[in-house]
Amino acid sequence: MCGIVGMVGNGPVNQDIYNALLLLQHRGQDATGIATAEPSGVMHVAKSSGMVRDAFRTRDMRALLGEVGLGHVRYATKGVASREEEAQPFYVNSPYGIVLIHNGNLTNTRELTAEMARRDRRHLNSSSDTELLLNVLAGELQATTSPVDLEPDRIFEAVSRTHERIEGAYAVIAVIAGYGLLAFRDPHGIRPLILGRRPGQGEGAHEEWVVASESLVLENGDYEVVRDVEPGEAVFISHDGELFTQQCAAAPSLSPCAFEYVYLARPDSVMNGISVYESRLRMGERLAATIAKHVPVEEIDVVMPIPDSSRPAAMQVARVLGVEYREGFYKNHYVGRTFIMPGQAVRRRSVRQKLNAMSSEFRGKHVLLIDDSIVRGTTSQQIIQMARDAGAASVVFASAAPPIRHPHVYGINMPSRHELVAHGRTIPEVAEVLGCDRLVYQEIDDLVAAITEGSAVSDLDTSCFDGRYVTGTVSGEYLAWVEGAQTS
Repeated sequence: MCGIVGMVGNGPVNQDIYNALLLLQHRGQDATGIATAEPSGVMHVAKSSGMVRDAFRTRDMRALLGEVGLGHVRYATKGVASREEEAQPFYVNSPYGIVLIHNGNLTNTRELTAEMARRDRRHLNSSSDTELLLNVLAGELQATTSPVDLEPDRIFEAVSRTHERIEGAYAVIAVIAGYGLLAFRDPHGIRPLILGRRPGQGEGAHEEWVVASESLVLENGDYEVVRDVEPGEAVFISHDGELFTQQCAAAPSLSPCAFEYVYLARPDSVMNGISVYESRLRMGERLAATIAKHVPVEEIDVVMPIPDSSRPAAMQVARVLGVEYREGFYKNHYVGRTFIMPGQAVRRRSVRQKLNAMSSEFRGKHVLLIDDSIVRGTTSQQIIQMARDAGAASVVFASAAPPIRHPHVYGINMPSRHELVAHGRTIPEVAEVLGCDRLVYQEIDDLVAAITEGSAVSDLDTSCFDGRYVTGTVSGEYLAWVEGAQTS
């Protein structure tokens, strides 16, 4: 999971990209980068480890000249989180000069790496799959275009050939020096990408364009939401604001990642025509019905969310069950999201820095805690113990998502089954590990229904819950290799 944005404007886009990255900071906190391009083809890149607010100085922003650009916040799933040189964007000088960012995860990196040396004669300087993807695209652009002829049709042909070579989940934005901005999405639409525009200001100004991971970027920048980029589709926007689009995949089908709606996306975003906030409300309604089957409602005094992403679901659980809703945990917003922090030890230390239990809300009460999901269980264990230490008489814990029993290989850092607390355990066994009195999970059919209700989406990637990988290219051998790579 990362956050990406690309813009084509009438004037400098550096500040608008910076503002967009602040809005997307929840999607990645390891590193960040911005690249801009002038009409002459001169490119400027600034990137650093850490948060957006700390990464860019005034001198960096002044150097980011140009009316076309892109930006990225990194959450490492490939490569090493601490290596600044693996921060995006990546750049190649041939053909034309291309700078590229992407959100997602390629699942055939072993084969592609071998092809780079044998077929493409291209050198890779990192273990990042973004650099790999960039070089695949660069090779296909080299093969389909001439030095003086970069027509949109040729660009789309190169994207089609890129689709044929790469597997996995990817939303991509690239700037081609002297020409414009290219964006495309994987044939299953697993990772999100949305297109927006706003009118140019002043005589002779062209329309301005943005592509981004989440719609909140568009709304904050006063862009009109045009639509989501379709699965397999490519969008090319020239320096002068002319838009070209084409479907570049042979058999596209929309299966967005369910975990975007459970946890990753901000609640004020709309993705694939689905409001994240409203989907979380529906998760709460359906979870309440499941809780009522397993826990006598009269044994619950209060419902409390684990802030922030579970709050909509918890509010609906309380409403449906007719139980008082209370806020028992105070969240320190100056600590990052623990799930996306690199390393289990860092996540463990951060929980008590992030949350504080208010004893007045817990003392002597039978508490129902609602969280968006339970991944490794480390955070949940500490939260349950905090509730007990604050005086809770009993703790029922409920997850708005089903048990996570399988690796997620499409851009979320859950590569090993052995890290997942629900893998190989029954629900009572997980409850014992977590230390709660009772544990209730959302049913997977209820999750899918809560997300897709009222939308045109009929399928989701739910691989981390049910082990069904929508690309059809993830084998047991690959999963074993990924696990081995993580532990080696």
